[in-house]
Amino acid sequence: MKQQNRKEEIVEAAAKLFKKKGYSAVTMRDLATELGMKAASLYNHINSKQELLNSIILSIAEQFTEEMSNIKNSNSPTAQKLTDIVELHIKLASENTYGMASLNNDWMHLGDQLQHYLTLRNGYEDDFRDIIKKGIENKEIVNENPEIILFSMLTTLRSLYLWIPKKENLDINSLSRSLSRILIQGIDA
Repeated sequence: MKQQNRKEEIVEAAAKLFKKKGYSAVTMRDLATELGMKAASLYNHINSKQELLNSIILSIAEQFTEEMSNIKNSNSPTAQKLTDIVELHIKLASENTYGMASLNNDWMHLGDQLQHYLTLRNGYEDDFRDIIKKGIENKEIVNENPEIILFSMLTTLRSLYLWIPKKENLDINSLSRSLSRILIQGIDA
């Protein structure tokens, strides 16, 4: 069990360094220094820097995909499904800002796992788009271009990892309510 805990430490330290310097700029020596160990010792726990990136990004992408499937398949009205999506993004961004940075900035370095990641991301976006289209068809949300709705929501949600850490004493529940209200109902008084 101790080795698993050490591997989790390594993954977390790698995610921090990837956010700070970018995946390409981080070396195994940088990671070892961050952890206070020798670079060669890292290979007792991991196979490569690529394995770390894959682990960081794919675990988050798979969480998004699984939760999106649950949201899409629920019997909730469209506004609730969209609120659930906002809450999902806030939850994952607040729990793992470093991993979200890798997901957003370093995904193109996934190597042999790139296609798997793109499949997950495209499926997530397709499900999001389907929720929006169904909401429009059912007259539950405004009849606007689904691509613009998707783009505006995703652009905000994907950048939460940048914004959340800058806010001290941030109340996640309050953020979720406010952001859902603004993104779903708009700002018109």
